[in-house]
Amino acid sequence: MEFLKIIYNEITGFFGFGSLIDILKSGNYNELLTYHGITSVLGPLIPFLLVIEIIRAAFYKRFKVIDYKISFFTYVLNAFVGRLISIAMIAVCIGLFEKHAILKTTFTWYWFIYGYIVWEFAHFIYHFLAHKVRIFWCLHSTHHAPASMNLSVTYAHFFLEAPYADIVRTSICILLGVNPAMLFVIMFIDGTWGAFIHVGENLINDARFGFINNIILTPSHHRVHHAKNPNYMDTNFCNLLNIWDRVFGTYQPEDRNVPIEYGITRPMKKDSFLDAYFGEIVALAKDVAKAPGIKNKVLYIFMPPGWSHTGDHKMSSIVRKEFLAAKEKELA
Repeated sequence: MEFLKIIYNEITGFFGFGSLIDILKSGNYNELLTYHGITSVLGPLIPFLLVIEIIRAAFYKRFKVIDYKISFFTYVLNAFVGRLISIAMIAVCIGLFEKHAILKTTFTWYWFIYGYIVWEFAHFIYHFLAHKVRIFWCLHSTHHAPASMNLSVTYAHFFLEAPYADIVRTSICILLGVNPAMLFVIMFIDGTWGAFIHVGENLINDARFGFINNIILTPSHHRVHHAKNPNYMDTNFCNLLNIWDRVFGTYQPEDRNVPIEYGITRPMKKDSFLDAYFGEIVALAKDVAKAPGIKNKVLYIFMPPGWSHTGDHKMSSIVRKEFLAAKEKELA
């Protein structure tokens, strides 16, 4: 009986409808009009779409268990540890930095717009550093390791990435005056959209969504972000609003004539969860161990992935620049 209860709790925990069941059991349906009620209704949306995506792929005989292996094992491993640490980090950052905020905001529509723009800036900073600082890439690379795109990829994260991300994002937002209550609402909206943009072609083929593609970042943009194609490397770091990608020159729309290749450029053990989860950490440790001198050892940790003490750099910025230069020469 206890085993069945554990299974029930795990299922309701994954789908996120535990709170909704509690509201329905209480009979207090007015609760559905509150923030808690709204999040309880929308919370199960992404897991539900994931199930639909799998069913649809199976129906059209495109379903491959291996496409979900890395994401599934990562979710199981991270189920409790990463989540608890992340929540703690948010609370600590609010407590430390709220008194030092450069301005105070209230929960109004105009401050909400300000708050969301600041949040996207904070998200851009965290995400950019996750690609450009190797120790942070070790945390983020698990998310990019899957060789296909589907909604389960949203669960594929190294357990320390969420705490790192929330330290950066929360600290910036609080210091720039984003109201904490408003920040939690923004986090929920952005988290829901951030999960949805991982939707795969088994559910939505052309994910540009017409004219919306010019206004916000769609799943099409995020597929580009997950690509290892040289022309797509390190682009589309924002989540919903593309303002900061445009400001910093990292905005890149999808070219439907260029098939997207998912995954990371480092040679990986095919479909290996352990390599996806720990591979970059092992590779960094090996580079640090063989690097001559303390300076080079430290540089391997903080320089971008692909940096080498020999000068034979394979950084994404160099690979992309060389590719685009060769393409331009070819078209000339």
